[in-house]
Amino acid sequence: MSLKGKTIFITGGSRGIGLAIALKAAADGANVAIAAKTVEPHPKLEGTIHSAAAEIEKAGGKALPLACDIREEESVKAAIAETAARFGGIDIVVNNASAIQLKPVAETNMNRFDLMHQVNARGTFMVSKYALPHLEKATKPHILMLSPPLDMKEKWFAPHTAYSMAKFGMSLVVLGLAGELHGKVAVNALWPRTTIATAAIKFVLGGDAMMRMSRAPAILADAAYAIFHKPKNFTGNFLIDDTFLAGEGVTDFDRYRADPSQPLQMDFFVPDDVPVPKGVSLGAKK
Repeated sequence: MSLKGKTIFITGGSRGIGLAIALKAAADGANVAIAAKTVEPHPKLEGTIHSAAAEIEKAGGKALPLACDIREEESVKAAIAETAARFGGIDIVVNNASAIQLKPVAETNMNRFDLMHQVNARGTFMVSKYALPHLEKATKPHILMLSPPLDMKEKWFAPHTAYSMAKFGMSLVVLGLAGELHGKVAVNALWPRTTIATAAIKFVLGGDAMMRMSRAPAILADAAYAIFHKPKNFTGNFLIDDTFLAGEGVTDFDRYRADPSQPLQMDFFVPDDVPVPKGVSLGAKK
C-alpha cells in the first residue's frame, strides 16, 4: 500500500485536517497540490500554502502551493490545470475547504450565508466538476469530501440552519456523484465522531478547553489514507472516522486524543445509529 507517485489535489490544505492528510500522503512520496487562500501569514491562524508546501517536501512528497479561491470558477480551473500539467494528471481530490458560522436564522448575516454555500456546497461541486476529466484517466481515482452523513434530523439544523445546509450540500454532491460516476471514480464522505483539534475548534467553538477534548487531525488523515487504497467500487459511503478505522483493524484510538485526561466532545451530525466501536472510550482516562 503506497501513494508514491500519486497526485492529490487538496482544498483548504494549508493547516489542520487538510494538511494532516497531505503529510500522510507525502510520507509515501505523493505529489500534493495545496489549493487555499492563505498566501500571507494570518495574525491568528498558523500556516500558509507555502509553509504547507515546505512541510510536504520535508515529509518526502512533492508539493505545489496554489493560491486558489474555490468560490471563483477561473481560479479553480487554473489550479486544477496547473496541477495536472505539473504532475501529469490527478488521482485524488480532497474537498476539505469549509466555512462555518454557528448562528440561528435570525442572527445569520446573508453575506456569511453566501460565503458558506459558495465555499462548502458550490466549491465542492465545482472542484469535483473540473477535476473529473483528469480523474477519469487515473487507475484508482477518488474524490473525498470532509462532510457529514445525510442524517436529516431537526436537531442538526435548528441551531445553525445555514451552516447545516452548506455542509449537507457537500454530502449531496457525494450522493449524486457516486451514482453518476459509479465504476469510474470512487466518491465518499468522511466525518469525525468527535471534534478535531483545529483552528476552527479553537476560535469558533470553545478555545483551548475544547481543543483538549478533541482528537488530533491524524485520525482523519489515517482514515483518508485507507480510503484512497480502496477500489473504485468503494463508493457512495458516508464514513465516521473511528468506525471506519475499526473496520480496517485499528484498535488503539487513545493515541489520537489531544488530552487523555479530558472526555471527548462529540461532533455535530453524527447519527445516533452509528455506535462507538467496541473498546473505544469517549470518557476521560484516569
